[in-house]
Amino acid sequence: MAKTKTKTSTDVLATNTSAPPINIGISDKDRAAIAGGLGKLLADTYTLYLTTHNFHWNVTGPMFNTLHTMFMTQYTELWNAVDPVAERMRSLGHAAPGSYAQFSELSSIPDVPTTPPKALEMVRILVQGHEAVARTARSIFPLADKAGDEPTADLLTQRLTVHEQSAWMLRSLLEE
Repeated sequence: MAKTKTKTSTDVLATNTSAPPINIGISDKDRAAIAGGLGKLLADTYTLYLTTHNFHWNVTGPMFNTLHTMFMTQYTELWNAVDPVAERMRSLGHAAPGSYAQFSELSSIPDVPTTPPKALEMVRILVQGHEAVARTARSIFPLADKAGDEPTADLLTQRLTVHEQSAWMLRSLLEE
């Protein structure tokens, strides 16, 4: 009688080194569309982060302390936001953009002026930036809803809350 060798988990891993296809209940086409939108959100978020950090370093004038502190709070929040967006893209099976060239191509936010603007112009630019990120996040909702992608919808809701509130707080500084 011949002995049959039982395959161990090590044997199976050694013979099957490729990852199985992604099967999370969202079609490849929908995952690609959502990831494409998230790539734009990531680019907008990173661009706004860089702009806000730049303004934190370069703000001057009578509102220096208030704006310096406010900008630090905002750029810290933005920095902490980029990872969840990129990781959601990876969860959907797509690479996240990660270069200045890619961010420049994908972002709806213009690069910061090379000469630092006056303090209130910085505030105005940041209002526009937060509103742009909110529009980008909002544009992804139909894709996430259609696909039943609740984790992305939840992430978008969180981002919208932050950006709409930040725009309101900054805009309040511009009102007389």
